[in-house]
Amino acid sequence: MKVYDAHHIRNICLMGHAGSGKTTLAEAMLFESNEINRRGTVEERSTASDYHDIEHERGSSVMGTVLFAEWKDYKINIIDTPGYDDYVGEVISALRVVDTGIMVLNSAHGVEVGTETLWKYTQQFHTPIIFVVNKIDSEQSDFEKTVEQAKERFGREVTVVQYPLNEGAGFNTIIDVLKMTMYRFPPQGGKPEKLPIPDSEREKADRLHRELIEIVAENDENLMAQYFERGELDEDEIRVGLRHAMVDRLIFPLFVTSAKNDMGSGRIMGFIDNVVPAPVEMPPKKSMEGKDIVCDPNGKPSIFVFKSMSEPHLGEMSFFRVYSGTIHHGHDLVNEQTDVTERLGQIFAVNGKRREDLAHLYAGDIGATVKLKNTHVNNTLHEKGEHFVLPPIEFPLPKVRIAVHATKKGEEDKLGIALHHLQEEDPTLIVEHSQELKQTLILGQGEMHIGVAKWRLQNRFKVDVEFTEPKVPYRETIQKSVKGMYRHKKQSGGAGQFAEVHMIVEPYHDGMANPHGVSVRGEEVHELPWGGKLIFLNCIVGGVIEARFLPAIVKGVLEKMNEGPITGSYVRDIRVSVFDGKMHPVDSNEAAFKTAGRMAFKDCFIQADPKLLEPLYDVEVISPNDYMGDIMSDLPARRGLIIGMEADGHYQRIKCKMPLAELDKYSSALRSMSQGRASFSSVFAEYHPVPMPIQQKLHQDYISHQKDDE
Repeated sequence: MKVYDAHHIRNICLMGHAGSGKTTLAEAMLFESNEINRRGTVEERSTASDYHDIEHERGSSVMGTVLFAEWKDYKINIIDTPGYDDYVGEVISALRVVDTGIMVLNSAHGVEVGTETLWKYTQQFHTPIIFVVNKIDSEQSDFEKTVEQAKERFGREVTVVQYPLNEGAGFNTIIDVLKMTMYRFPPQGGKPEKLPIPDSEREKADRLHRELIEIVAENDENLMAQYFERGELDEDEIRVGLRHAMVDRLIFPLFVTSAKNDMGSGRIMGFIDNVVPAPVEMPPKKSMEGKDIVCDPNGKPSIFVFKSMSEPHLGEMSFFRVYSGTIHHGHDLVNEQTDVTERLGQIFAVNGKRREDLAHLYAGDIGATVKLKNTHVNNTLHEKGEHFVLPPIEFPLPKVRIAVHATKKGEEDKLGIALHHLQEEDPTLIVEHSQELKQTLILGQGEMHIGVAKWRLQNRFKVDVEFTEPKVPYRETIQKSVKGMYRHKKQSGGAGQFAEVHMIVEPYHDGMANPHGVSVRGEEVHELPWGGKLIFLNCIVGGVIEARFLPAIVKGVLEKMNEGPITGSYVRDIRVSVFDGKMHPVDSNEAAFKTAGRMAFKDCFIQADPKLLEPLYDVEVISPNDYMGDIMSDLPARRGLIIGMEADGHYQRIKCKMPLAELDKYSSALRSMSQGRASFSSVFAEYHPVPMPIQQKLHQDYISHQKDDE
């Protein structure tokens, strides 16, 4: 295929709430550009975009798919992204490397919560946006309401370029107020008939045309002067003004389509090549060092890897954008993060599962290569001698956890390799091997995200796995001071063991006074890996315990703090003062004092009003007003403490605190309560005491489990 320069490349991504028709619109665009000769459908599992088995099984996009369309001497790179919040990482990756986003709205549902979530990311990336109101042929279509919601939520910058003349089941006509033309489509869609705007629509079309001209002109002094002078702008002036305003996010043009019937997609593609900014017209990308990386084919080559995928018969495929220079087959580039020189073997232009070999790619283009040995998502590759890193993609924190283990003995290593591959391909899927919980955890964006991981483990990597409830990383502490002792005495025919330790065990807090009635001769502060502290005070007088045995006592205490007496969880924020004891001239040794220290600490801890702490998270729920009642009444049942609530357009934001034990199950419950229209985010806040009935149950479960293991 032809290789395009940066002036003739357009990089876009299709984004929007699930069910808005992004994949169908991508299919229409490929058909209009003759990249495919037949339009597939999601229902028939025949689209160029959703080609993975998991997407066929689920009937929706799971992964971001890279596509391209050659259109009138332009190459339009398209990334079709999933609509569910569970796969938002695919959208963020796409926004990182494209120059324009196309936000697809379902005319029957208006602005949905998924759109709201995605909008935040377009703001972070400062991405120019085109709105496309799709499914105008639906019987429930309400174009005016959708536009009203878009303007209310995203600002008056949302500007109508097209509107439907006859929305609903009989839809076939669009009025374009930029071209001031009416498009009437044949029943099979495709190329429309261009007609004059009827008199009955002239007043509305003229009003919308003026609004479009005014918002273009008001952002450009020269255009404003021309508009005042002539009362009009010609098409070329409008095009230039639109492009500049889009780059600065001062205008969001809004179009109309019925992607299913291929009505309107060709006009959008014409707008993309004619108006949408090219890579060279976007601000240069700044490196982490503050260096401008200019989109210049004659510059020094650099690429950024935004996506990785393992493909059958090909191996690891790395998707990248060329930010500067020209790369070619056999090019050697240095990975800045790993300091490894990678050779670019084959270079592809990718259209779903179809790939075309290229000799080279210019700055601004998007492509793929295979078999990079030590390159991952977020890596920067550049010419030898250069030193800079392009800003990494910042992925959202996970929302759900699940524990996973292989059901067949001996497949643990196989499972580990498979999980590594999944995490390489999907950075929003985090794998943790928790020594604390003695579990392998998968952390993801939602129940569907976790479900896809399980499907891929079983179907792609052929590992039989079981998902189980994850344990909660509780913490144990105490609420009062206790004095106690333990004598360890053991005689077994040969050398015996003897050690006696007296200690005070107290809850620790910063600034607390020395313990009453003892003399502190030394202090050790142990910052615990799991948070909190152990303060160890040497209060021995008269040498009743030799100093060489004190480290053994500390080891014994720390050993028990690794597995607390209540639930076997880590213990934190304790002060231990050893003030008395006894030794034997022959039988005392480090092992004896370690045991005595551990047992004395355990006995004191149990008597010191022990308290179990659980991780508490700050949670923000975003929901349409319709579901607020159910969500608000559900939160207290999950031990959620509501902090506040505020309106945000058509949505409400609820801020609350929720224990991790309840949060693990919240994703599917919220989706069920809101029909998938509400979302939430969470971040760790603090450790907080567990209610006593729950603590007692957890303690009993722990005791029973220990007995079962004996």
